[in-house]
Amino acid sequence: MKLTLKIFKFAGKLLAGILILLFFSGICYRIISPKPVPPGKLVDVNGTSLHVRAEGEKKSLPTIIIEAGAHSNTDMLHWLAEGLKNNRRVIRYDRDGKWFSESSNKDHISPEFYAHQLHELLEKIGEKPPYLLVGHSMGGPYNRIFRDLYPNEVEGMVFIDSSHPEQWKRLAQKELVPKEQTKILKIGSILADLGILGIYNNTLGKAVYQGDGLPIEVHSRSRSLTSNSGDVYRMFLRENELNNEVLKRAGKAKDLDSLPVLVFTATEQYKESQKKRYRKEGIDPEKEVQLWFNMQKELKELSFNGKQIVMDASHGTIITKKENADIINKEILLLSEKIERENYK
Repeated sequence: MKLTLKIFKFAGKLLAGILILLFFSGICYRIISPKPVPPGKLVDVNGTSLHVRAEGEKKSLPTIIIEAGAHSNTDMLHWLAEGLKNNRRVIRYDRDGKWFSESSNKDHISPEFYAHQLHELLEKIGEKPPYLLVGHSMGGPYNRIFRDLYPNEVEGMVFIDSSHPEQWKRLAQKELVPKEQTKILKIGSILADLGILGIYNNTLGKAVYQGDGLPIEVHSRSRSLTSNSGDVYRMFLRENELNNEVLKRAGKAKDLDSLPVLVFTATEQYKESQKKRYRKEGIDPEKEVQLWFNMQKELKELSFNGKQIVMDASHGTIITKKENADIINKEILLLSEKIERENYK
């Protein structure tokens, strides 16, 4: 019995020692590790510093605004911006609290808040309409809200495998982040703030490059930021809480009438692991894909001047692989040239 108690005491002291060592190592890491540098410019909008990347000549109109998805950022839009900036003025930014942008720390943020904040950001950096709005995933609903609030400033819209206001009602997945994943994100935020995640990523973590088509330096920056700040994870959680409100508000937006609209739809919606899980739960993944296609068609039909293009890609690689972004960019440039001709003929 005494031997058992001694073993437990020793194990307890050992565990406590390891935790204390990790804590102080993490603090040291946070102090001495280089902080990730924003690739764009930080602009103050009503006391909140927003990260924005503006490229291309200002004289080219319409100005293209690219809105990232819920768990995305300006780096994920790399190939879209690269393929457009030589011919058009291109703006991409990180929404309030995301990536390199500060959080306004409001108790409750309405879906309209982001549209108003983007509008103020554009004015602050001297950008003027007309705008061509491009949105990937949840970027689509955010853009629908912006257009609803500022209809006279938007001359066209592009939905890239965009979210649909009724997707959680129609699809098997009922939320942006499943409950089991929210726990992981909460733990990740704590470990990042303590510096422990940074130590892990720089010693035992996997290689930086993930092979999704984006440049290695993009992944390096992502890895650095997620290692140094729990804010990244907390924003995922905040967006998850706001997701339903954004979709609901986007669903109330007016139809787009004759506004030029492009809809790009990815064919590969689910990974094999998710397909197996669906089948195990009695859900037909092929039916789920068809439901998604139907919703994408509905986005095209928001305007009687819409066009849908189906692409052999996944929800992510539709923008992260250069060859896919090139196809999208070609169509966007054709659309922007058409808008320019009609406005300045």
